[in-house]
Amino acid sequence: MKRWLAAIAAALALSGCGYNDFQRLDEQSRSAWSEVLNQYQRRADLVPNLVATVKGEANFEQETLTKVVEARAKATSMQVTPDVLNNPEAFQKFQQAQGELSSALSRLMVVSERYPDLKANQGFRDLRVQLEGTENRITVARNRYIQTVQEYNVLARSFPTNVTAKVFGYQPKPSFTVANEAQISTPPQVDFGGKK
Repeated sequence: MKRWLAAIAAALALSGCGYNDFQRLDEQSRSAWSEVLNQYQRRADLVPNLVATVKGEANFEQETLTKVVEARAKATSMQVTPDVLNNPEAFQKFQQAQGELSSALSRLMVVSERYPDLKANQGFRDLRVQLEGTENRITVARNRYIQTVQEYNVLARSFPTNVTAKVFGYQPKPSFTVANEAQISTPPQVDFGGKK
């Protein structure tokens, strides 16, 4: 009888330890991260086509184009492994490189508005639509990753599963952050009395 009670107590204790939940959420976060990387790669693959199309326009601003090429090179040169998910410093560097590429592409799109021949180019328009779609996919993939990491981190910090986390070394995972939080939290200045 004592053996049965001990076995039932052990089964109940193990069912509440969260070990399987850690495994499930760890795999989900890795899967979600893979989707983020997949969308970043899709964007990186579009950039050479976009650059080649833009280069076809003789008067286009070379500096902006150079910044896009350099940002893509930096973003794609980083070696991304599953360990990046558990290393906040490496994760931050990766995020920064991807942010620089996003920023350079945004500047390219803004500058392209001043070139009617470029805007009229069907190849450029198609690439622009694909790039906008890819940016939306990146946002969706990031959101899924953030939700999965949030579930994992709550599990790692909640009692009694935090005991399992300490025993097996499950550390909270880093989430996406905004590099320029102070800048984007400042309301924009609007002046309708500008130059005439």
